[in-house]
Amino acid sequence: MVVWSLFLLAVVFILALDLGVFNKTPHIISTKEASKWTLVWVTLSFLFSGVIYWLYTTNYIANPDKLEPAAASMKFITGYLIELSLSVDNIFVIAIIFSSFKIPQKYQHRVLFWGILGAIVFRGLMIFFGVMLINRFTWTTYIFGIFLIFTAIKMLFSGEDENFHPKDSFIYKTLGRVMPLTSEMEGEKFFIATNTAKKAATPLFVALIVIEVMDVLFAVDSVPAILAITSDPFLVFSSNIFAILGLRSMYFFLANMLAKFSYLEYSLVAILAFVGLKMLLHDYIEVPEWASLGFIALSLLLGVLVSLQFGEEKVLTDSSEE
Repeated sequence: MVVWSLFLLAVVFILALDLGVFNKTPHIISTKEASKWTLVWVTLSFLFSGVIYWLYTTNYIANPDKLEPAAASMKFITGYLIELSLSVDNIFVIAIIFSSFKIPQKYQHRVLFWGILGAIVFRGLMIFFGVMLINRFTWTTYIFGIFLIFTAIKMLFSGEDENFHPKDSFIYKTLGRVMPLTSEMEGEKFFIATNTAKKAATPLFVALIVIEVMDVLFAVDSVPAILAITSDPFLVFSSNIFAILGLRSMYFFLANMLAKFSYLEYSLVAILAFVGLKMLLHDYIEVPEWASLGFIALSLLLGVLVSLQFGEEKVLTDSSEE
């Protein structure tokens, strides 16, 4: 528990620095600033794989799967890349939510900051129960595998008509029934005083709740995906946390050029199908760690390269058709 406690304290310290020092004053985060922070988070994540190697060498952390240090490091990186790649869809949805509720750019970071705190708690709970299910009922591995393949097929054949409309969502309508909402904003406040005795939730708070619920829905895909790589709770949790922490800077880095990565969706389909098949066939075929990591990295690389080459072409074609 010492390692777990230190890891969680480090996360809290990083978040406190983020909100209290680096982003104390609300401001518009430029692409340049976001790219620097994205590089910092990716670098820290890969460096942490060295910490993983050291922890599993010295046995300072529980090792329920009896992993070799090198295998543990590769599983961490593989899990991190899976979570990072699946976060791309999350970024698309976050952009739609901010646009729908007309959240000013300088306040978007604050919403994402508090959203991440909630995501850490919910992801932690989902990982805990997911690991418990797999360890206690091994047949749940097949259920997770089928679910991931189903998700991949659904993603492959889903059309553009399945767009998400935040203000038409069940979340927004339910929130409106339980508390007063206002379209007005007062700085970065989540609640403001109104003519009535009750305070009303501003669009910032509404966007936060919608993002939080959507993150839980996305975690239904991403948590089983990483459980296909390992059921070691520390590796699953830490790779998830690093991906979540880097999500904010990656959002501001990609927000203005999401259209260019239109073909990355096919990479996600390939990754989900791969990990789903890995779960279903784990009793018959043992896929080496380097092969899993290589497939995921190659899928992402091809998705990015094809998107950069043909992404704008696709966007122009779609626009002309409209």
